[in-house]
Amino acid sequence: MEKWILDILKQERKIRKIPLEVKELNNNYYLYRSTTAWDKEKGKIKKVSEYIGRITPKGVINKSKMNEIRSIYEYGNSYFLYELSNDFLDYLKNVFYNNWQEILACSIVKTIESVPLKLIKSRWEKLHLSRLISPAISPNSLSEVLRSIGKDYASQKEFFNSISNNSKTLIFDLSSIFSQSENLKLAEKGYNHEHFHIGQINFLLFFSRDKHLPLMLRPLNGSVKDIKALRSVLDEIDLKKSILILDRGFASYELPKDLKEIKSSFIMPLRRNFKIINYNMKLEKSFIYRNRGIKWGVKKAGKYYLYLCEDVKMRAEEDTNFLRLIKENKKSKKDYAIESKKFGRIGLLSDLKMNGEKIYLMWKDRENIEVAFDSLKNELENDKTYLNDEDAVRGYFFISFISLYLYYKILNLIKEKNLTNKISVNEVLLELSKIYEVSYENKRKLGPFPERVNRLTENLGINIKHIP
Repeated sequence: MEKWILDILKQERKIRKIPLEVKELNNNYYLYRSTTAWDKEKGKIKKVSEYIGRITPKGVINKSKMNEIRSIYEYGNSYFLYELSNDFLDYLKNVFYNNWQEILACSIVKTIESVPLKLIKSRWEKLHLSRLISPAISPNSLSEVLRSIGKDYASQKEFFNSISNNSKTLIFDLSSIFSQSENLKLAEKGYNHEHFHIGQINFLLFFSRDKHLPLMLRPLNGSVKDIKALRSVLDEIDLKKSILILDRGFASYELPKDLKEIKSSFIMPLRRNFKIINYNMKLEKSFIYRNRGIKWGVKKAGKYYLYLCEDVKMRAEEDTNFLRLIKENKKSKKDYAIESKKFGRIGLLSDLKMNGEKIYLMWKDRENIEVAFDSLKNELENDKTYLNDEDAVRGYFFISFISLYLYYKILNLIKEKNLTNKISVNEVLLELSKIYEVSYENKRKLGPFPERVNRLTENLGINIKHIP
């Protein structure tokens, strides 16, 4: 092979930072991405190549440039997300050396627009970043990439650990998505609020209350219940000297013992029928939460503390609804005498002795994780028909996690600037997409910023720089 070809190959390996090889056909030379994958049918490793472009003495003519000449790219949105990724990108490159470009590209596209997997590549090619990194994200390649990411849980865990440092208050919850795939072992029948008797995939999420960022996302078999799901990951994330905030589904007299063994504190809401709750407790202290009066009291409950909090407005609403049921002969006055003590009240069990308002506010911050679940479910609904393999599902969830992380980075910036009532994450990315990079006569420059975009970048403190 001629020296100039080897020189270009060496240069391209340095620029692209991925395994590359050169193939010759009819005295022409072509550049391919070269990697390996496990062939389940043959039970051995197979070589996988993806065509990048043709090699000429002047350099590589990329496939996309040969098939379609694009001279205008969306710049602002992808530039902004790439800048936000800097706080985890080194970790990602370190643990997923062969797939970091695919993970980043898919995550950025998913954050910008909710498109199905088969359209990831076409959406990516409209972004400025597509000129800088070359991920293998064609529909055929992406399936194998997802499997490669999904089967390497050790690398995923290493990444989760690297971003969870200094998070001392964590929120944990479990949710699910339905799947009717007969080939997907993760999709098992399990408990769900809708009481549907079809297959479902559960997924658990750790969320940092300190940083307002997701810390860990993992799919589980649909039959795994809340408490069992939590116990399965207690040794996978460092909870020592941290506070774990749970949901009612995890309420158990035994779970606090497990958490104390790993030296983790907790705030655990109890279901109303728990006998440990004394509804006759005097609630002598109060505070205001989102224009709602909250009364509270606390008493010792064995080794722990039981906080009883009453939402005054909710109590009135539940009282009214119950009286309506009595009038409709669906409930009795005897029922009312028993149940009315519970109206508007929530029992919170904790090993922490502190102001009840602080305990209540920490528990209410669980709303962050509910927003995260809504976002994840919307994405999964779009793609679940393409996810018929357990490894692919695990890989897909990891990409979804990175996308969710980027989403919350933007949301935190919006909150920091007190703009939550004026603009959403999706609106920020939409406005930034109006900043274009234009290519002409071997030159590249940014197009003019619309006035609304100028105001947005100024209000959010975003500095869009041009990287030719």
